[in-house]
Amino acid sequence: MSFIRPELRDALWRYREAVAGLAMILLGLWWLLGPGGLLGWVGGALTLAGAAQGFVGLQKARFSSDGGGQGVVQVDEGQITYFGPLSGGAVAVADLTSIALIPDGKPAHWVLSQAGRPDVQIPVNAEGSEALFDVFAALPGIRTERMLAELQTGPEHPVVIWSRQSLRQEHQRLH
Repeated sequence: MSFIRPELRDALWRYREAVAGLAMILLGLWWLLGPGGLLGWVGGALTLAGAAQGFVGLQKARFSSDGGGQGVVQVDEGQITYFGPLSGGAVAVADLTSIALIPDGKPAHWVLSQAGRPDVQIPVNAEGSEALFDVFAALPGIRTERMLAELQTGPEHPVVIWSRQSLRQEHQRLH
């Protein structure tokens, strides 16, 4: 028997990393403002680490869905695999050429493209899709806030979130 309502439990689980960051901030401030000395320095560092943890936790919470969608996503050793009821596929992260968000169908889908192989379409609410945030955030040149904004508002037309080609053009422009 649980004393916490399921909706609250789900919300706490979704925001767990942000809550952990807040706890780190509070403990760090207590040490920083309390005894001082060496513990004050550690408290300052803990406060900064907690702020970073909270920021990343909020971004992950904005990215994650309630789950319950079709299929399952696995990320393992640089490979994204989607097992769907009607389709599926695998993409090596190193081979990604673009990531797009398309509103076709309910819910929207991520389209992961790679050269010479068919695209892999993953519903945004597939089980395990929250693991895609870490993969996407590690891509060079990705604009995470733009990705989260498009995901929250739900695009009206397909939107390219990241492209290796645009990254090459940016690199050439800088040199």
